[in-house]
Amino acid sequence: NTRMITLTVASMAVLGLAACNSPESAEPATDAMSAEGAVAPAADGAAPAAATGTIVATAQGNSDFSTLVSAVQSAELVDTLNGAGPFTVFAPTNAAFEKVPAATRETRMSPAGKADLTKILTYHVVPGRLTAADLTSQIEAGGGTATLTTVEGGTLTARAANGSITLTDENGGTSTVATADVAATNGVIHAIDTVVMPNEK
Repeated sequence: NTRMITLTVASMAVLGLAACNSPESAEPATDAMSAEGAVAPAADGAAPAAATGTIVATAQGNSDFSTLVSAVQSAELVDTLNGAGPFTVFAPTNAAFEKVPAATRETRMSPAGKADLTKILTYHVVPGRLTAADLTSQIEAGGGTATLTTVEGGTLTARAANGSITLTDENGGTSTVATADVAATNGVIHAIDTVVMPNEK
């Protein structure tokens, strides 16, 4: 349970801040996707660099994830996301968090919003290591969609279109994978352009 929360927190920390979205394997990370469904790999068409840090350390080393890192720290998910995993984190960028109203972000980052923030962050984490190629294979096997069960317990629906992977959340909000296959020692990160939101339960 703690492991699941940790996985989701890393992804959801950024996503939780962008809580106002309206309206989606064990192999090491490789090139993002085939030409027909290409998603930008971590390094301009080259194979991603070998992982040197955990999901948290990798996010901390990328200035585009500073809001997410702050969210993960506020939700006290650092230890979880530094765990063995492996985890797949759909990590909202700082620009994704900017789409969420400032008041909502501040509320989620406050001590009173910790439970909601944890729920949102863990909704961005999927158990296992799913590269862009793995996601594409699941989408093809599913006839155009793949249902991903998150650490939070909800689902995201993945689709491939126009060379990108998109995620649809439980409320119909969508997000696009902007950068795929950022390798970490305990999983893989896919940067997304919008925070996804679980159903309120």
